[in-house]
Amino acid sequence: MPGQGPGVLAQAVVQWCVVYEAKHQRPLTHAQFVRRLLGHSAIVIGLIVVSLALGMFGYVTFEHLSRLDAFLNAAMLMGGMGPVHLPQTAAGKLFAGLYALYAGLVFIVIAALLISPVLHRVLHRFHWDESTGDAGS
Repeated sequence: MPGQGPGVLAQAVVQWCVVYEAKHQRPLTHAQFVRRLLGHSAIVIGLIVVSLALGMFGYVTFEHLSRLDAFLNAAMLMGGMGPVHLPQTAAGKLFAGLYALYAGLVFIVIAALLISPVLHRVLHRFHWDESTGDAGS
């Protein structure tokens, strides 16, 4: 942020780390909530791109597949379908097993990143009391 002091940058970092509002704070407006969903979606897209690149690199390196076949294998594992080309080398088998475990964990993380803003909003609005402007005790 050019022209602004380090305090503004520190505040932006703190706001990024503290993603959700506390129960005593007013729920986000619709526009702010959409911006939050877009932010979470951007993180998910980045995670998918990095994970596919990692899978492609492994299949090209250990199994000597073409980039297109490596993409197909990585995408099928990320989608939970399993590999198309079965690994032939010991290193390829080890990579495929570890990548499959990684892909399963990434699926859980992606689901959490996409569901958590919606779930938080529902629970926050459920506990918010419009008349007092505070969360119920």
